[in-house]
Amino acid sequence: MIDWLRRGATPAPPATTTCSVHVAGRELPVRIRRLRTARRMTLRLAPDGSEARITLPSWGKIGEAETFARERSGWLARQLAALPPPHVIEPGGTLPYRGERLEIVWRSDAPRKPVLDDGAVVVGGPREVVESRLRRWLEGEALRLCKADAAEYAARAGLPAPHVLLTRARRRWGSCTADGTLRLNWRLVMAPEHVRRSVVAHEIAHLVHFDHSQRFHGLLGDLYEGDLAAANRWLKREGRSLYTVFA
Repeated sequence: MIDWLRRGATPAPPATTTCSVHVAGRELPVRIRRLRTARRMTLRLAPDGSEARITLPSWGKIGEAETFARERSGWLARQLAALPPPHVIEPGGTLPYRGERLEIVWRSDAPRKPVLDDGAVVVGGPREVVESRLRRWLEGEALRLCKADAAEYAARAGLPAPHVLLTRARRRWGSCTADGTLRLNWRLVMAPEHVRRSVVAHEIAHLVHFDHSQRFHGLLGDLYEGDLAAANRWLKREGRSLYTVFA
């Protein structure tokens, strides 16, 4: 991430716009989002490398953001080059699942619904639909696990089990709404258990404290049984790799 700080300018209304910058031989979309709470301009690359994202303070100018991105095209090129290569899902390959790598075993006579078998996932049916079938299976597993996690943490917080939905978001691992609905990124099913559970616990804590106050962090620390800092470090270090699977 690159940031840029300026003070004392005149506030401007929130806005979102897009432009593009030439990076590594192609035009890379740049999404510019203006936030009143932002104190500095920040530049990030989307986890899957599909776009760059700039957060602009309310006093910032769109033209400044576009110049900011163009002047840092070299940094963006290095970030793109550092992205892990796409993870191919095919028989004989591997499938990330709950922090492990399952061997993908395809047999035409095997059940069409994937089945776990001693470090492998066995799937049948037509070979050409193995990838889509495994994705649907992973999404089903994600919903099952996230619902169980959410019910457990909600009970610890003295709350009813929330409604859980999966998202295919490219920006967030989780979010919640005022009506108590949790939206969780289905790709968390590929992360280690402690990472997925940390995100769910985070969103449950938000059902009580819809901010990042000391009370929120205190409750989160009470709810989550693991090392939050370690889970956050894993997401920061490895989170992008989850977007290379079924890219």
